[in-house]
This record gives sequence, C-alpha cells and structure tokens, in this order.
Amino acid sequence: MRLTIMQQTARRYTLDRMGHHDIDEVARIERGSFSSPWPMAAYRRELRRTEQNTYLVLRTDPNAHHSEDERGGVLSHLPFGGILRRDADVDAHRIAGFAGMWQLYDEAHVTTIAVDPRLRGRGFGEALFVALLAEATKRGTTWLSLEVRASNRVAQRLYEKYELSTYSRRKGYYTNDGEDALVMWSRSLRDPAYVARLNALRDQLQRKIGEAVEVPRLHDVGWQQRLTHPIGAG
Repeated sequence: MRLTIMQQTARRYTLDRMGHHDIDEVARIERGSFSSPWPMAAYRRELRRTEQNTYLVLRTDPNAHHSEDERGGVLSHLPFGGILRRDADVDAHRIAGFAGMWQLYDEAHVTTIAVDPRLRGRGFGEALFVALLAEATKRGTTWLSLEVRASNRVAQRLYEKYELSTYSRRKGYYTNDGEDALVMWSRSLRDPAYVARLNALRDQLQRKIGEAVEVPRLHDVGWQQRLTHPIGAG
C-alpha cells in the first residue's frame, strides 16, 4: 500500500544556540541516549565558554504551521515519506536534539550529538552534524575530530559518509562499560574540493528532510545571523 504524504508548508524545527534555559530538556534527551550521561552542571560550565565551544539545539519552530492531524497529536507526516503515529506528548518538549563541539587551536572536536529517541530516523542527527561542520569552517578550523563507540556502526557510517576516517583506537575509553572508542578525523576543511563535496551531501540531506529544518551550508555565515541567539553573542 502506498501512502500519500501531505506537503508541509512551514519548517517545524530550527537550529539555534543552546541556552541555560534548554538544559533541563537537553538532560532529558541525554538520559535517553547515553548510558553514561553528562550531568547538567557540565552543560552549565560549557555554556560559559562560547569563545571556545559551540552548543546547538534543534528546537520546535514557534512560527511553523502544522496540519490538523499534527495538532491533534495522532498522526505526523514525515517530511521525506511515510506517516508516523506518534506519542501524544512529543510536542510537549521543545528540543528535538542537540550537538556540541570544542575548538582546540585549528581542530574542531565534536563532544556530543543526540536526538530525542521518538524523533530519530528523520535526518535530524545528520543535520546537527552538518551544522557543526558549518560552524567549524566558519571558525576557520582545519580539521574536525570525534570519538565514537567501536560498536556504534550507525554513527560510524554517518561520519564515513562525510569522509571521516578512523585514525586510532582508544582502549577502554568509555568508563561505564570499558568499551573502546574509535578516533575519527575529517580531511582538511581548508580544501575547497572537500568542502564542495560536503556541501553536496548537505544539499542531498536538505532535499531528504524538506522543510523540516534548514540545514546550514559550509562557509555560509549568514545562517548564524538568523539564529535567535547568534553564536558568540554576549
């Protein structure tokens, strides 16, 4: 049976800078995503260092217009195909996902990416990752690095899609269970050909998720000026 999908007329989510008022919801998603979640105090500390850190949230767009079914909390029309029957309380939460990154000299290091378990499979985690790549190029960094669990092939495939490669393995990195971490690095973010390929992947993702969220382009500094709280603002 084929399902007819309603075309949404407005974006439902927007990328924005994480604020202290977001920490409770970020902690909720953190607890549902990681076996060893960060304490809320860690996020409060990170948000005091905006010159070195970038923390983003994917929040419900208050200006979006939803269908009658969505407002009723029964059916939600996915932006790239299919119909999802959702929990009635999904809209009770403003934050759909979040991501963080440190800048260490010419390196951007991804610290965290998580999406509300009820909203996974929509490309939101990939959108958050691309937003970090965009911020890394805006800050003029040369490389992007991260650690990922050795068993997390879903995340590894995403990073490999964006041409990150595994350079080393850290034994027992995850202290709660002793699992190893793979250390992955990007190619040079100063290479125009590589950035062009990343933007092509970004464009592919944008077509997939449609108007659910606007995904920033690498080197497109204008997207940040449209944030409610621009990164680096006092």
